[in-house]
Amino acid sequence: QVQLAASWGGSVQPGGSLRPSCVLSGYSGSPKCIAWFRQASWQEREGVAAIDTSVSSYYNPYVKGRFTIARDGATNTLYLQMNSLKPEDTGTYYCAVKAGWPCLLQASGFNYWGQGTQVTVSA
Repeated sequence: QVQLAASWGGSVQPGGSLRPSCVLSGYSGSPKCIAWFRQASWQEREGVAAIDTSVSSYYNPYVKGRFTIARDGATNTLYLQMNSLKPEDTGTYYCAVKAGWPCLLQASGFNYWGQGTQVTVSA
């Protein structure tokens, strides 16, 4: 059974940093693409960042330069380093796995999803 366990969200002030992580278990082999999505209560789920097996990364233009996605193949862990956080970054952050190509930030293409971790940015 494939499972994605996201954790280490939290609450910070604007300008602060967080580094949520996501541990993948039960998956046979290495997924082609792993990504972070987020969803605010009043919005649809949107792609934040993705990384593929060649360690190429892809970012939503809104977070590029502030967020960095990384994966640790040895521990099957995905990270999202979030710096210079803004109130608009508030939402539930989900990690997701896609078995095939291409590695795009489109939610409909992903096969497995974690339960989400809450990120709140407020003064």
